[in-house]
Amino acid sequence: MFDNVTPPAAEAILADAIKRDFEGKIALVSSFGAESAILLHMVSRIDRSLPVIFLETGKLFPETLAYRDALVKQLGLTDVRSIKPSGAQLAAYDPDGRLWQKDTDLCCAIRKTNPLDDALTGFTAWITGRKRSQSPTRANMQPVEMGPDGRITVNPLAFWSDEQLEAYFETHDLPRHPLQTEGYTSIGCAVCTAKPLAGQDKRSGRWAGQGKTECGIHMPRAMTQPDWPESLSFEV
Repeated sequence: MFDNVTPPAAEAILADAIKRDFEGKIALVSSFGAESAILLHMVSRIDRSLPVIFLETGKLFPETLAYRDALVKQLGLTDVRSIKPSGAQLAAYDPDGRLWQKDTDLCCAIRKTNPLDDALTGFTAWITGRKRSQSPTRANMQPVEMGPDGRITVNPLAFWSDEQLEAYFETHDLPRHPLQTEGYTSIGCAVCTAKPLAGQDKRSGRWAGQGKTECGIHMPRAMTQPDWPESLSFEV
């Protein structure tokens, strides 16, 4: 049923998930990155009060924070939640802010995966902007599937081509992330993001030179979380 997810079909999938299938139990998780404006725009036409979870890792580009603020204002989104890492976990595992240089998986667990899991407490499903075209690790995703955290993930843009993405931006006159003009195609934390490598996929600039291809929020949790001391608080 998902062989041809056109822009109208993608918005219908999104509307059904928000208004029918998971009403009151679903959130959009957005990086406010290079292509995030598309889903945010769709959400603004369906339900501006939908919870939007933004992981403020403490390592983001200032341009991303400015872009977030501009999009929220332009689209009239009313429930954007900027989620930060646990102070206790940072103090215990990353007191000097340089964990990313030694253990990127642990850094991502502390700054992204754990805060997201806490923020999604009480939600049955969440919406992502992932696409098959972004990387080989995402090549088989479906628009609706069971996520690694035990919740349903809704990926309305899963089958979209670069041409469809570009056309949507132009049709709706959506602003671009400032770093796109500098050649960035996938934008995460500043310390682990570079421009894409020549001849490789959009996400090749993420953790460039490492075997790592995902931050962990779309991976089984046993693979992303270390054995935490029982005394360590998980408060966000």
